Amino acid sequence: MADGGANIGSTGGYLGVTRSLSGRVWRQRSACPDLARRHQQAHGLSEPLARALAARGVDDAAAADFLQPTLKALFPDPSSFADMDRAAEVLVDALEARRRIVVFADYDVDGASSAALIVRWFRAMGLDLAIYVPDRIAEGYGPSPAAFRRLKSEGADVVVTVDCGAAAHDALACAGEIGLPVVVIDHHLMRPGEVPPVAALVNPNRPDCGSGQGHLAAAGVAFVLLAALNREARRRGLTSTGEPDIRGWLDLAAMGAVCDVTQLTGFNRALAAQGLKVMSGWANPGLRALMTVAKGASTTDLGPASVFHVGFLLGPRINAGGRIGRSDLGARLLSTDDPDEAAALAAELDALNASRKQVEAEVQEAAVRQIERESNFGDAPCLIVADDGWHPGVIGIVAGRLRERYRKPTLVIGVDRAANVGKGSGRSQPGVNLGRAVQAAYESGLLLAGGGHAMAAGLSVRPEAIPELREFLCAALADEAGAAAAEDGLDIDALVTARGADRAIWRDFQRLAPFGPGNPEPVFAAADVRVERPMALRGGHVRCTLMDGSGGRLKAVAWRAEETETGRRLMQEGGGIHVAGRLKPDDWQGREGVELEIEDVADPRRT
Repeated sequence: MADGGANIGSTGGYLGVTRSLSGRVWRQRSACPDLARRHQQAHGLSEPLARALAARGVDDAAAADFLQPTLKALFPDPSSFADMDRAAEVLVDALEARRRIVVFADYDVDGASSAALIVRWFRAMGLDLAIYVPDRIAEGYGPSPAAFRRLKSEGADVVVTVDCGAAAHDALACAGEIGLPVVVIDHHLMRPGEVPPVAALVNPNRPDCGSGQGHLAAAGVAFVLLAALNREARRRGLTSTGEPDIRGWLDLAAMGAVCDVTQLTGFNRALAAQGLKVMSGWANPGLRALMTVAKGASTTDLGPASVFHVGFLLGPRINAGGRIGRSDLGARLLSTDDPDEAAALAAELDALNASRKQVEAEVQEAAVRQIERESNFGDAPCLIVADDGWHPGVIGIVAGRLRERYRKPTLVIGVDRAANVGKGSGRSQPGVNLGRAVQAAYESGLLLAGGGHAMAAGLSVRPEAIPELREFLCAALADEAGAAAAEDGLDIDALVTARGADRAIWRDFQRLAPFGPGNPEPVFAAADVRVERPMALRGGHVRCTLMDGSGGRLKAVAWRAEETETGRRLMQEGGGIHVAGRLKPDDWQGREGVELEIEDVADPRRT
């Protein structure tokens, strides 16, 4: 059973928890009771599920589309995007003239998915496109004048940038000088007055775009572009024998939406939901081959796709090419129709991902040692660690891991002594605008380059300036970080018992899937449970069984928790603790049960 409205305890926190073992207050996720009641009656929902729906800000008018998101109901008019019609005209002109089009993609999943979408549409129309992906280390992020000159010299007639380009002013100016038309398909934030002179620039986050789709990943923008291309090609009579069925490529749009951690609301939610259904058929040879190596399964045993598969199995392997391997591997994998080529690329990416994990672990261990031995880090509003040789391809992942562990904004800098430069990547806590602080450091002259957004940032800095940078950022973030720490909490959706947490509850709440930013995965709490048979697993994970007062038992696991206070408490058998986490299916040996992925633990004697 699940209780969506219980708030046991009167000391200010859910179950009375004002300070958990990770230092957080537990809160019942806020919801309007009247709205929850209307959801329950109108859609036949259980009370906890109706309350969770209301808590996610879904009103009466949006509830039906939220529970059953469809493209028919939510697909935006492509013409509502600034320059979308112009982009379609330029590209269909190039198609008709059989000009050489090159897709210039970013090296992450969103860039690879966007590139594959465009390549597949033009292939269906009888034109093969080349793909160019810059090397993360040698060329850096996005287009450069040198890259555009190279493409022009190699015969490119038109370039389409995807998941990059909107802020590449120098490169786009160079393209204009050398007579290379560029169509930009992007989603990154732009400042007022920043629209450069290009053939077309489609970006829902450009200041004059009225689409209202600023939460889309680049792959979502590219998918809308395909609809505009179909419409323009149809208008010109180019699809008399049939137009490309873009619905078959929704799996690629879902890859970008999930892996770029975008807001899964509105049209973007429909892209992700319908894209996962398409992906579950595993018709894309690249995704099929990659899933096969990731699961170690036969090609007939892949099962339905989920956000977990995309975000934790497929996405990291595609990203591994750009992080520590060849940057174009992901785009090539997602755009190929050759099963043999797909298998070879998938094997290479899987091997690179294994290497990436080893490199990441080494950097993270070194960073933790540095943090633990520096006494001044304990009270600092943000963590800044740096060392020689840390691989720039993994510092962003490590920053995210450290932020999770220490619950502070974290910046990790890898120093290249030969080039006399440090490349840094940061991740922040809600309520702390790290990107703004990094931008201020750049404007003050402390950085060679820097910028980002509230939750993530990147920079380049001279090694000798790192101590001054640390002082600057700690001072700049002190007030925000202090307020964020005071408000740091875990929002609980419902209370369950160990006996009552079952597959039926998990299946009920799956009506809210897919989960992500804007639609957080439900968090369940269990009160006064005992820990039985705790076990430390390889990788620092802790597995145990939770038993409640009625004798009910619930399997549980806490990832990367062994060296944390939460993990240390779980390794002690005994009772009297509250736990909170997310229910996951447990199909081991066909049992169709659930287990709890523990997010936090509270000791009632210490809350």
